[in-house]
Amino acid sequence: MQSIRDRLEIILSRLANRAADEMVFTRLYVEPARAAADASDARKRARVTLGPLDGTVVSIKDLFDVAGEPTRAGSLMLGTGAPASGDAAIVLRLRQAGAVIIGKTNMTEFAFTAIGDNMHYGTPGNAADAARIPGGSSSGAGVSVGEGTSDISIGSDTGGSIRIPAALNGVVGFKPTARRVPLAGAFPLSGTLDSIGPLARTVVQCAAADAVMAGEAPTELVAMSLAGLRVGVPRGVLFGDTDGEVMTSFERCLGKIEQAGARIADLSIDDMIADLRAATKRGSIAAMEGAEVHADWLATGASVPVDPHVSGPLSRAAMLPVPVYIRALRRRRALVAAMDERLASVDVLVLPTTPVTAPTIVSMAENAELRDHVEGLLLRNTQVANQFDLCAISLPMPDMALPAGLMLVARNGHDRHLLRIAAEVERLF
Repeated sequence: MQSIRDRLEIILSRLANRAADEMVFTRLYVEPARAAADASDARKRARVTLGPLDGTVVSIKDLFDVAGEPTRAGSLMLGTGAPASGDAAIVLRLRQAGAVIIGKTNMTEFAFTAIGDNMHYGTPGNAADAARIPGGSSSGAGVSVGEGTSDISIGSDTGGSIRIPAALNGVVGFKPTARRVPLAGAFPLSGTLDSIGPLARTVVQCAAADAVMAGEAPTELVAMSLAGLRVGVPRGVLFGDTDGEVMTSFERCLGKIEQAGARIADLSIDDMIADLRAATKRGSIAAMEGAEVHADWLATGASVPVDPHVSGPLSRAAMLPVPVYIRALRRRRALVAAMDERLASVDVLVLPTTPVTAPTIVSMAENAELRDHVEGLLLRNTQVANQFDLCAISLPMPDMALPAGLMLVARNGHDRHLLRIAAEVERLF
């Protein structure tokens, strides 16, 4: 039986071999990880366990505080900032659960943008094909789990930043209901929309990490039958411009779920999506709240280079009058309640996580118009869960040349129920 320490050393040697070209991780905790692995092995010998995460190799996105070092959040600007005085709440909980924290993963600057590129620390190549984008903003997280340098990676999700890289790298990504997991010590983008969640190879791993981060006792996901499960398919705007291969795979997956006894019916939410789009036409909630987070340097000008794909939208949002923001929030609150009512008739919504598979890194760098178009497509389906305060999970669809995800979405607070359904769907695939 391989020890935790032996497994860790195999991963560390892989990372050492590519150290000159490392873009998945921005920081490694070699000695602390070895100490944590040894402690886990010692517990195992003594037949003691701290729970399902004990000895699990976990990486964290570069926006979580680790005591004694500045939290960069993918930027140059914060790299010279004051060191964090303590660990982020979730980092503390993961350590207490026996997780072996191996390092921090790369991300898009300030967690903005869905492509997954970073002009300062490099763009990690997709786990399935290194010439393709990883998806963002938790770019390194998706690649790390996909390539096997972490068992579980913790990301943040404001409009799809966990589920997009999960889908494009062929892994599972779970976005919990916002505020289920404490945001303390996580560099913010949008206090209203930010969620913290795991990327992993399996639903069970995601459920274990989610429980630890939410401060719950990890309990086994009880198997459930899909027979009689009410599944809504939100056909309409969320299905436009979908790649043929993604659509074919989606319909095949839907067929398997139906064969397992689920009751499938179309459920339109286009009216609510249109309503929210109208309410946030002048500026998205994420951009307006992000503009407040970054107000100081937006007002004076940045002292170091900032990705124009990040500074552009933020500075435009900073110019918007306060009533625009307050109206958007108020309208959203009404729409969140309306969506909860609409989803009362189903257990889960099912749709493609992203309508497209990962394009090449080069194509995104060379064609600004194409980049904007692809980014809009990548965010389109996932952001619905953030905007309407829902929980959602992306599962890899089987038998695809390039990875893409099937997304299951459930009502606010129905996280454990969603994870049970997802585990069953995963088994089916």
